[in-house]
Parts: sequence; structure tokens; C-alpha cells
Amino acid sequence: MSNKFKAIVLEQSGELFSREVKTLDKSFLNSGDVLAKVEYSNLNFKDAMILKNGGKLVKEYPRIPGIDFSGTVEESSVDDFKKGDQIIVNGARVGELYHGGYSQYAKVKKEFIIKKPNGISSRQAMILGTGGFTAVLCAFAIKAREELLLGEKVKDVLVTGATGGVGIVAVMALSKLGCNVTAVTGKMEQSNFLKELGAKNIINRKELETEPKLLGKGAWDGVVDTVGGNILANAISQTKHSGIVAACGNASGNKLNTSVIPFILRGIKLWGVDSVAVSKKRKEFVWGEMSKLIDFNLLEKSIKTTSLEELLNIFPKMLEGKLSNKVLIDVNK
Repeated sequence: MSNKFKAIVLEQSGELFSREVKTLDKSFLNSGDVLAKVEYSNLNFKDAMILKNGGKLVKEYPRIPGIDFSGTVEESSVDDFKKGDQIIVNGARVGELYHGGYSQYAKVKKEFIIKKPNGISSRQAMILGTGGFTAVLCAFAIKAREELLLGEKVKDVLVTGATGGVGIVAVMALSKLGCNVTAVTGKMEQSNFLKELGAKNIINRKELETEPKLLGKGAWDGVVDTVGGNILANAISQTKHSGIVAACGNASGNKLNTSVIPFILRGIKLWGVDSVAVSKKRKEFVWGEMSKLIDFNLLEKSIKTTSLEELLNIFPKMLEGKLSNKVLIDVNK
């Protein structure tokens, strides 16, 4: 077994930032309980920010980026995992504070790892990645209205940023859960694909970018918002009494132009969804549900598989909003 492997390495010296594919020795991976042979990773918006300039998320250099990966255990110093176990890592700030998945090998703490459920493959796990994981967390937050809060059944649900990595999976998962999904997108040419995923209606995002009313006409039992800004503010204004708005993104801005009125007159819940500080038990549950909620044959239509070298040319398009495909990275390509 060779001690050499290939990885993207970020370096910073003063104002000079660099990213390149390097050949490293396994001794470079000097902390962690489990050494894994990585099979796949993917490209998230956070990854693109880190690849650009560290995104104010990387504190020490050199750093191997990549916030997600799937692979197989090569060596383990703990009883929880043994050689040959297939694993998933997402969140846990790998690729930021720790070396990540844009590499043919990764060494991580046991707390960061879950065993891959039998219902999905390593490739499928990274077709979903953090985006898909976040989407299903959001879908379960919406369903909490009827399952945890004992409210009325969730019927009409709005998904913003519906052609993004989170939005695509949210549309599919919520439709599988029996909701009537309305998808919001700026890419109306993808309307047929969104309908294939399960969306009943499509709205142009321009309709939700206007100045929000204090209270709009109640239209939604639940909302999955991936973009923030005025779109989120309008979605809150249009949510019915006791509805849940799951917020997980800020592509349209960090500021939220709303008031207390929807919350105190309609009892709306604004549910923040974070995919990093999630308990291991919850991660295992969510990943275990994926095979029931996701049609991977449909998702494959939106996948572009790249190598580590190709990724360095592709990631700027994500920051510019010009990617029309989910990027899956085969680190051994």
C-alpha cells in the first residue's frame, strides 16, 4: 500500500492564497482516530467560498478542504469502526478546522463519522452530501407541525431556491412525504425538471423579491427557505397560522426585513436549520431515512462528476450562480 496520495491543498502566506492538487505523504494527516480511503466528495457553497480564499472559515494552513466525503475505513484506533466499514462524514467542520474530503485519504475523529446505511451507496451519499442532508432536516422540521406540535396536517409547502443543491432534495423529500410543493426558482427553464421531482407549481423568484407586507395572504403550511433576504421575509408574511418556516441559507442576503406581526398574530415558527452541530444519533437517523425519500435515478439527471483537478476550474461558477448541475467529485478520477 502506497503512502502517497493526491489532495487539494490550500496555502496562505500573508496576502498570497493558493490552491492546487498536490501529492502528499500519509504523515500529512497527523490527527484523528480513523483513516479512510475516500471515494467521493461534492461541492457545496461553503466549499466554494473556502476554495476561493478560505472564506474566513479556515483558521490554519495548509488545509485540505472538502466538508463532505464518503469512503471506506483503512485503519482505525477505536472499537467503533473497523477496516472495511463504509462511512459518511458531513458537517463537523472538516475542510475548515480539520483536513477534509478533497483528498484520496482522510483521517478524522470518530465523533465525525457515521456508518453508511445499507439503503444507499457511497456515490449516492455524496450526490446528497450536506445539501441533501440539510434538505431532509428542513423537511422534518416542516413535518414537526403535525408530528411534534400536534397541529393540522402539512399540505401546501413552499421551497425557495428550488434548483439549488438543498432545494432539489427538499422538493423531492416533501413531495414523498405527501405535501403539495410549490417551487421558487429564477431558472424557469428548469420547471419541467422540478415537476419531475414532485413540484406541483412553479413560481418565479421575482414575485418574492419585492418589499414584504406585514401580513400577506396565508398560502403556506410550511416553507423551506434556502436563500434568505426579501424572499424569506415574503415567505414568512404568506405563511398560514401555526405554519413552520425552516431557514437554512443566505444566498439573497443575511438581513431579514420582517416584523413580530406574523409570529404573534399567526403563531408562525421560524426554525433555523444547522447541518454542522447535529448529534451523531440524529445524523444516523436522517441518513437512514434517505432511501425512502429520494429517487436517485431522477437526481442523477442533475449530476456532473468531476476530478479534483477539474474542480479547481468549476468552483467559481457556483459563487457566480452559474452552475446548473450538482457537482460530484470522484477523488480517484
